[in-house]
Amino acid sequence: MRNYIKKQTEALWNKAFFISSIGALILLFTSLVINYYAGSFATHSASNSVTDIILDNVAAIDVSFIFIYGSAIFWVFILCLLIAKPKNIPFILKSVALFIFVRSVSVSLTHIAPFAWQIHLPTNNLMHFFTFGGDLFFSGHTGLPFLLALLYWKNRALRYIFLLTSITFAIVVLLGHYHYSIDVFAAFFITPTIAHLSKMFFEADHKLFETKV
Repeated sequence: MRNYIKKQTEALWNKAFFISSIGALILLFTSLVINYYAGSFATHSASNSVTDIILDNVAAIDVSFIFIYGSAIFWVFILCLLIAKPKNIPFILKSVALFIFVRSVSVSLTHIAPFAWQIHLPTNNLMHFFTFGGDLFFSGHTGLPFLLALLYWKNRALRYIFLLTSITFAIVVLLGHYHYSIDVFAAFFITPTIAHLSKMFFEADHKLFETKV
């Protein structure tokens, strides 16, 4: 354990690692700003709601608690993972930033109003800084855990935790009618491409991520 802590501490004092981590934070912050404006634009430009083969046949259920606090627990878990292994910070944060950027572009191109019958979220929660109602395609709740499952694929425990989280959120957003079916299903097809691009764009960070320390 002492040797493990020593190696993790040494990584923090590495100049290249420090610069890459700062770059990752800047990239993540930038992606969140873009996400805010993209989500606001998509929401204000939304047209009409459409029919959906699944949502039309499933009654809306109040899963807002899971939608909000499940997301909070998910991010706390990610934070704990990064604190436990700081060497993973640059690659994971940059990959998440790329995911948010790609999704921001996607929601900017798609202006469909939310499903007509959905469970409304409480107004006094932080989710309103990240989700806006019209930012539907594709589901971030489904895609982000799936992205992390792909990135941590070699770690069997984390792989199954993130896969289970992704499937759980997919069910939650459908039950609450927060997303159309296509938003959820498309996330499982778009996200692998983002994972591949992350490994290609952030090759040095990925190599560090793959090293066993």
